[in-house]
Amino acid sequence: MAEIMAPVGAQEQLLAAVRCGADAVYLGGKGFNARRNAANFDALDLAEAVKYCHQRGVRVYVTVNTVITDSEREELEREADYIAAAGADAVIIQDMATLRLFREKYPTIERYASTQTAVHNVDGAKYLESCGFHSIVLARELSLAEMEKICAATPLKAEAFVHGAHCMSLSGGCYLSAMLGGRSGNRGLCAQPCRLDWHCGGGDHVLSLKDMSLISHLREMINAGVTTLKIEGRMKRPEYVAAAVTACKNALEGKPYDLKTLEAVFSRSGFTDGYLMGKRDKSMFGYRTRDDVTAADNVLKSLAETYKNENPIIPVNMHFDLNADGGVLSISDGKNDVDIKAPTPEKAINRPLDEQGARKSLEKCGGTPYFVEEFSAEIEQGLMLSASSLNALRREGLEKLSELRGKKPEHKAHPFAWEKRGAFPLKRMRPALWARFYKARQVAGGEYLEKIILPLGEIGGSIIEKYGEKLVAQLPTLLFPDDETRLEQRLKEHKALGLKAVWTNNIYGIALGKRLGLDIHGGFGLNVLNTESLVHYEKDGLCSLTLSFELAAAKIRDLGGSLPRGVVAYGSLPLMHFRNCPVKAFSGCEKCGEKGALTDRTGTVFPVECGEKRYSTLLNSIELDIADKEISGIDYNLLYFTRESAVDAKRVIERFVKAEKADKPHTGGLYFRKLL
Repeated sequence: MAEIMAPVGAQEQLLAAVRCGADAVYLGGKGFNARRNAANFDALDLAEAVKYCHQRGVRVYVTVNTVITDSEREELEREADYIAAAGADAVIIQDMATLRLFREKYPTIERYASTQTAVHNVDGAKYLESCGFHSIVLARELSLAEMEKICAATPLKAEAFVHGAHCMSLSGGCYLSAMLGGRSGNRGLCAQPCRLDWHCGGGDHVLSLKDMSLISHLREMINAGVTTLKIEGRMKRPEYVAAAVTACKNALEGKPYDLKTLEAVFSRSGFTDGYLMGKRDKSMFGYRTRDDVTAADNVLKSLAETYKNENPIIPVNMHFDLNADGGVLSISDGKNDVDIKAPTPEKAINRPLDEQGARKSLEKCGGTPYFVEEFSAEIEQGLMLSASSLNALRREGLEKLSELRGKKPEHKAHPFAWEKRGAFPLKRMRPALWARFYKARQVAGGEYLEKIILPLGEIGGSIIEKYGEKLVAQLPTLLFPDDETRLEQRLKEHKALGLKAVWTNNIYGIALGKRLGLDIHGGFGLNVLNTESLVHYEKDGLCSLTLSFELAAAKIRDLGGSLPRGVVAYGSLPLMHFRNCPVKAFSGCEKCGEKGALTDRTGTVFPVECGEKRYSTLLNSIELDIADKEISGIDYNLLYFTRESAVDAKRVIERFVKAEKADKPHTGGLYFRKLL
């Protein structure tokens, strides 16, 4: 049976999750989790939370799922130490630095992939398997059939979200909050600018999806191979957690569940199952209205009652032996056994103690998480033991059982050392120029370029022949299972024509490129901000890596490792990746003509780039341009062209050759700003 995993942002949510029947909870420490604005748990709180959960048979998964910088490594290690000391069952991870820390220092703690790893195809799952994860989380954008294909291809456990918020962008690929306000979603501080009023084709709030609710499909998802049913919502109130866990529990047990209450406690214009059912259209969009907010008032009190008191969720067997010399109460939960010595009984004057009388006192487990499933007794006739003595016996027995159940698993620390920083041997005095073009017709200034990156769909035999070793094929950022075979075949055909290298913004491209014997260049979408991750990808055979554009220039300079690295130095940066394209939903592909755009509430226009009608990408409204600035510690500057003409592209390239400042509005991005 699949487990129900509930979100926990603070102590009250923990009580709601456990008392309403969750099999597992996921929660964050104080420093490195993707919901840093939740109350979360420090070392002492976490230890108590783990003990509380383990006593009640609930597993605890701790989120350590933000990307980190080198300056945070020691703090991250301290957090890992207190997670291990608390006895947590698993950690949820995005960054490869965090993965190595737990894999090598605390190998007995299971490693679960965060939704930020963006697993949306078979090769992505297989790559995480090769890295040492125990469980993957399936992207929310997947259909049921796609989930089944991925689950069938790997022995790893598979989580899938079944209720809660939909991010508009593929997780791990959203930089909107970071670029607009310096609050990074990859760092746990997303400000949710997508929930504001964006417009397209007459539609409003076109970056806001309704919350998902897949509770009617839980059995289908389990049959597809999903092992963990995950509820989103670590920032939501405890009543929401109670309602969602209860609904999932009832659905799995074949009982009616209350969708109306679930909708009242929190929704955005209702719910959707569009991705799971493959119905990606305008009906999936919705935002939180005044009516949505006030609807909760009518259900909060009744929901709070569902977790007000301890619920008996742990079955135990009791056996009571009593004779003239004394007695023993034995309690077992199937794994743990306790024996409590009873006081010496007295001879009965009126009513001797019998099995029924003993049962009446010993089965009273109210206020504890236990209930007596089986009871038996062997009592010598003519003896008497007071009800208060029996009650004390029961209390002592259940307390000792709880101590055994709450005993911390031992996670022994193994030797571990971080990779050295600041040891990167630069191979040239000045960074080379690389350029990514959206269309082949844009390519210009090739004489100045070391690498020319083009989407695979723009590459033909003549292009390969023309640019030779300079040419690198950009793989789709989003690739779903039905397109994997077709993409691999296209790559094989292009390789036969002379293509030698690919550029990937998602982990699946590493597995695919390796299998085909192609050189692999990592893109900024791999979200590398630290030395450890650079070394990880270097050991994995990558030829280069474009660093995350969320990383400050001062931190880039101090990165270690020997893998060639570069930065995006020009372009309308990709801010979000959509499977349900808002331009298609509200305007239609015919009207778009690959010139679609969204408008924010200030009237600013943000272009949308089409990925062969399989997905689309929101681009920043203003170009990043650091032609006149120098970032030390890099091998190349990547110029990321989107809608520029060939003439404009060449002007930009020539300006970078001369290190001339742009004469129109532009941004320095996050290289020279503080990222939260």
